Parts: sequence; C-alpha cells; structure tokens
Amino acid sequence: MGKKGKRDKKGKGAEKTLAKMEKKVSRRAKKEEEDLEALIAEFQSLDAKKTQVIESSCPPPSPRLNCSLCAHPERDELILFGGEYFNGQKTFLYNDLYIYHIRKNSWAKLDIPNPPPRRCAHQAAVVPTAGGQLWIFGGEFASPNGEQFYHYKDLWVLHLATKTWEQIKAPGGPSGRSGHRMVACKRQLIIFGGFHESARDFIYYNDVYAFNLDSFTWSKLAPAGMGPAPRSGCQMTPTPEGNIIIYGGYSKQRIKKDVDKGTLHTDMFLLKAEGAGKEEDRWSWSRLSPSGVKPPPRSGFSVAAAPNNRCLLFGGVHDEEEEESLEGDFFNDIYFYDMGKNRWFPAQLKGPKSERRKRRRGRQAEAEAAGEEQLQPPPPQGPLEIVREVVAEDGTVMTIKQTIPGAAGDKSGSEDEDEDEDEDEEEGGALGQAVEPCPRSSAMVAVKHGVLYVYGGMFEVGDRQVTLSDLHCIDLHRMDQWKVLQEMDPKTQEWLEESESDEEEEDDDVEGAEGGEEEDESSEEESEDEEGEQQHPAVQPGEAQAQFLARTEQYWLRLARSHMGPEAKDKKVLKVAHAMAKTFHEDSIPTS
Repeated sequence: MGKKGKRDKKGKGAEKTLAKMEKKVSRRAKKEEEDLEALIAEFQSLDAKKTQVIESSCPPPSPRLNCSLCAHPERDELILFGGEYFNGQKTFLYNDLYIYHIRKNSWAKLDIPNPPPRRCAHQAAVVPTAGGQLWIFGGEFASPNGEQFYHYKDLWVLHLATKTWEQIKAPGGPSGRSGHRMVACKRQLIIFGGFHESARDFIYYNDVYAFNLDSFTWSKLAPAGMGPAPRSGCQMTPTPEGNIIIYGGYSKQRIKKDVDKGTLHTDMFLLKAEGAGKEEDRWSWSRLSPSGVKPPPRSGFSVAAAPNNRCLLFGGVHDEEEEESLEGDFFNDIYFYDMGKNRWFPAQLKGPKSERRKRRRGRQAEAEAAGEEQLQPPPPQGPLEIVREVVAEDGTVMTIKQTIPGAAGDKSGSEDEDEDEDEDEEEGGALGQAVEPCPRSSAMVAVKHGVLYVYGGMFEVGDRQVTLSDLHCIDLHRMDQWKVLQEMDPKTQEWLEESESDEEEEDDDVEGAEGGEEEDESSEEESEDEEGEQQHPAVQPGEAQAQFLARTEQYWLRLARSHMGPEAKDKKVLKVAHAMAKTFHEDSIPTS
C-alpha cells in the first residue's frame, strides 16, 4: 500500500506541474497566436475564392515535410495533404491536396472549396464510412521566419465520395498541438500526446482523447495505471481487439535557462479497452516488454500498419549534440513489430527470385565439386552499419548512417509463414544495391494492398537541410526489392544562407508565406512541356540509378559551389560534391 500511495502522489504531483506549465505556455503563446491569426485569416480569404471542385493532372508534389499520406479505403489511391518546406530562410506552409493513382503511377491535384487552413505536423486517419472519409486534427502554422507558431485544435473531415471539406465543431476536444498521434479504432478517433511550443516555452502532452464517429462528441479518457511520459512523434497502432500500442517518441526538458535536454523514448505501452461494448469504455495502461531485436533509439521515424497482424517502423534519425559538431545518424531500415507475439524483428530483403536461383545453383555446384560434402552455413551476422561523414567548410561534421540487416541465419528473425518465404530466408537476406531509399527521417508512409509506399523525408548535410520528394515502394509480402516510382528532382532543391535574408525578412513575411501558392503555379507552368517525362511508369533499378546519377551530378556540384563560395578551387568543390552525393549512394562524380 505504501508504494502504491507514493506512486499516486507522484502522479498527482506531475499532473499539477503539467497544469501549471500549460497555463504558463498558454499565456505566453496567446500573443504570438493572435499575431498569426491575422495571417491565417488572409490565407483563408484566398482559399475562399475557390468555388468549385477541380481535379487536374499535375507533376509530383513539391518537396515538403510533416504532411500526411493516407491510403484511400476503397480505391487504389494515396492521399497527400498539407506540409511545410524550409529553404534556409523561410518556411512555406501548404494546404493543398494531392491524389496519387497507384495503377497509373501519376499524380492529380484536387482543389476543393473551403479547405482547412495551411498546416504541418497534423494527423490524418481514414475510415470507410460513406465512400471513405479523411479526418484531420491539429497541427501547426509557422511564421515565415520560423520563430512564431500557431497550434490548431480544429477537426476536419474530407468526404471522399462527394469531394467536400467539412469542419466539425464539437466542444471538449484536445488543446492545440502538433506532433501528436491519431488512429481510427472501433468507430472512434483516438488522440495521444503531442506538444505546444511558443517562442520561449514548450510543453509535451501524454493525455488521451476519443472522438466518437457516430455521436460526433469528444471525451477525455482517464486510463488506470501508469502511462507513458509526455512525448511527441511516437508510434501509435490500433490492434484488432480495439486496443492501442504506443512506442518510442521524443520529448525535451529545460534543465536551465536557454538549455534544453532532449530524450529519445524507447519504452512501449498498451492502452487496453476494458469496457468495450458498454455505455462508457474503461481504459487502462500497462507496460509492454517485447522480445526480439528492437530498433535502435531514434526520432523522426515513420510507422504504418503491415500485413499479418504487424506494424512497421521505417527510417528516422539519432541526433547527438556535441560542443563542436552536430552529428545525425540517419536510417533507412525497416523493423516489424508482431502484435500477437509481442516481438520486434528487422526486415530482411531477399532480392529478386532470379538472383536467389543463381545463388542456389552456385552453392549446388560448389557442393558437387567438393564431393557432395555438406557445406556448413556461415554463422549468423548482425546488422551491418555503413557510416559516411560529410565535413562542411565550417568544420561541422554530419554523419549519415545506413543500417543493413545481416544475413537471415536465424529463421526466427523474420517469422515468415509460407514455404516460399522460408526457402528465401535460407538463402540469406540479400539487399539489392541498385535501388533503395537513402537514409532519412520524417518520411511519409502508407500501406495499400500489402505494399509500403515511402514518400519524401529529409536528411542534413552540415547546416543544410535536404528535403526529398522521391517515392519508393516495396511489397511487404515478398520483401524482395525496392522500386523507384518517382525520383528526386534536383531542380526542386533550394537552399539560401541565413545572412542573405537579413535585409529582406521585415518586408517579406506575407510574401514568403504565400510562396507555397506561387511555387505551385510556377511549377505547373514549367511542367507543361515536361509532364509526360515526369509522370513516367515505374523505373527499373538499373535505369533508375543511371538516370538519377545523370540528373543529380550538376545539382551536387552547384550545391557544393554555393556552400564553399566562388573562390574555392574546382578540385575541392568536386571532392565536397562527391561526399554529398555519397549520401544518395552515388559514386560517379570524379574526385580529381
């Protein structure tokens, strides 16, 4: 009883501290949000000019982060909404809506009257009701200089059958936030965590809300037991039984004035619905201790539901701050979590069947040459880490780490059920080197018909942020190889030094924020002659690599030259361009 009493007191103390911090942040953020409300209202007046639904073929979306990507519940389509783009000087926010047609491998832009305001870091979930609905909650709007934030607490639904937006105004919902997680579970939208940030303060949440999709009402849940610490960017997955799994995430604390300490969470929890079917559900928290090979600590990872009662984790970054450098280990690996067995395991890419047959025949020939002696398989190998470092002119070191799972010597590692997959696993997890997404964080992912689609994301080189717009896919049943559906276009990349904006930033706030709209218009004009080229069918691995190398060589040279300055020698520029290109697995640029 004594221990329980202490835990109860500790929990109540934490709740009081959280309430005080929330009031403090709310007071300081109010002034900022009032300033931004006028800007948001101006954008909404521009959106109000849209009076009819227009769907038009278009080139792929411009590079962006923190948008949402969802699979249409009834059609072979992916739905992309919102997001942000930072070019080194300004932040651009979007509220445009794109449809990716899977079978055609083409994009369409869907203009619908009265859309939600521009935002990023929101959450979206689809339900199959009435021909399909896309629900969106929260997110944030940032000033063009990225120093002020407005956090939304609004709820919207896109009726996919009628192509109409509707704002749902119901009291009692969560406070404004971004970085939260939301899933559809048993005719409810469940929201957990997130954060609210002002110019000087921030607060992270661990509260849970439920929105009933039948009564259109909010309720704040009060689960029994000790739940997760406040966090954002975690994994949130519903189970077939109607429970919720929470894993990982990120939070930070202020340890002294102007000094914050970040935490990468690696714990795992189950939010269980104990009163399902009754008038009022009762929920409880319990801690999970999964077995298997767990993902290394990271933030910025992406999650999706996978076949066979699993969920998956893709990519992310592990940042380590030091006195002289900021190192970021970026990932492009996949980890599966088996919800039935409470077990993590890394994905094993097997390679095309033709390559597996060649390996089998080669081993058979070796066995025959050795007098039919039984070959001893090599011992299982652990994950292989490939580390590349890029050193900027100012001495900043950027480490990009790619983790390649080892050969699947332990058959329990991949848990494949059918005989063909078991045979493939015996061959070892051979990674196809021709095509795979480069290491990245904050990628957008969705699964449709057992195929994982990965769009965009970002990585950093020194103090530069590279925002991606490529599209890859992989069959989660076969796990044979990645396919390139859309390559990154170097012409969409832009990076401006901060010093260049000092004289302009006072006059350019509105203009910079509107740049997203202007950017879309200009890209549409430029793409009229190139539409057929950009909306190409799925590219084969060898062809994709050759095209990508040819199209990006000059881009990396220009990027290196702009970073080093016009006075830098050509030989040094080539070396830096070569180092940058290696982050995309390019080795064709000469170093001398």
